[in-house]
Amino acid sequence: MKIDKYYRRIIDGVPTAVIVADQNLKAVFTNAAFRALFPSGLEEGTLGKVTCCAAKVKACGSEECRGCPLYDAFEDALCSNKKVTRRVFQKVRTDGLARDVSYSLTVSPLGGGLCMGTIDDAYELEIAQELQTAKSIQQRLLPAGNWAGGKRYSYMYIPCRDIGGDLPDVYTVGNSACGMIADVSGKGISAGMLSAFVKAAYDKTAYSPAEAISNLNAKFSELNLDERNYVTVAAVRIDGDSITYSMAGHNVPILLKTGSGITRIMLNSPPISNWFENPSYYEDTIRYEKGDILVLLTDGVTECKNPRGEMFGADGAIKTLSVSRTADEFIKNLEHTLKNFNKNLNDDITAIAFDL
Repeated sequence: MKIDKYYRRIIDGVPTAVIVADQNLKAVFTNAAFRALFPSGLEEGTLGKVTCCAAKVKACGSEECRGCPLYDAFEDALCSNKKVTRRVFQKVRTDGLARDVSYSLTVSPLGGGLCMGTIDDAYELEIAQELQTAKSIQQRLLPAGNWAGGKRYSYMYIPCRDIGGDLPDVYTVGNSACGMIADVSGKGISAGMLSAFVKAAYDKTAYSPAEAISNLNAKFSELNLDERNYVTVAAVRIDGDSITYSMAGHNVPILLKTGSGITRIMLNSPPISNWFENPSYYEDTIRYEKGDILVLLTDGVTECKNPRGEMFGADGAIKTLSVSRTADEFIKNLEHTLKNFNKNLNDDITAIAFDL
């Protein structure tokens, strides 16, 4: 028994992913490398549960799972008593999300009714795990609370892929609540990296929204990226009875719900980019009254299209805001309305709303 434990420790330290199954096609051993590839799986049990199979794992090996290349590889190796290699395409579930992965599986009979499977070329699995880690990190970049500078706020962030290119942020400068919403070019991993840069580079100490955007543009220029990369930004500072705002290429209006209706706030300025030398950013101020609602949006909201090609538009956001009594109610109404408008969102959807 001691030598058995010794061998297990050796296999557990091997960098190649290893799984051992018995004659009933139940996994009886998985090493650390295997468990790292399938972090949500079990150490022992059915092949489906061990690999986090997103199919019906309770039916693993039954008629319902006929044709599963993972199961077939072990079954063929046991029946033929020969080494079997398969390319496995599988849908696995990690942290509640299902994704397609593929890997090369070699199953070798060990005798005594046991077979050992080794996994190679698991590049897609590793990428999937890296994406999951990046997604978790990006979630931590989002606002953590619902109060800033004495103002209650609510927000919505729905990336169309695992990694998004939008960035909502809310913070306090002095006694004032400040909000910033950014939309970077592209989608996926590159957009996620650029949004992380914006989070780190945006100057939260600047009292002036225009100054904060100007400082961001200066830091962006140091990256020396090509003209395909840019960032649009809308920033606000909420004081006792006024809102100071600035925009950088953010053509989506800021909406202010007042007792007399909805005000669309727009201010033209270039995006954060290397398109212009020394661009200027301006700010303006507008009054508000207690009970008003201030909304910041990205174009993923206004440019959302339904299956008929109709655009949600600023009018859709205005209509949603007009029937909402609070910032939190607006965000909930907006999310519900957008998902009914188009169940397959093809852009990041982000909005921030403040109760004034």
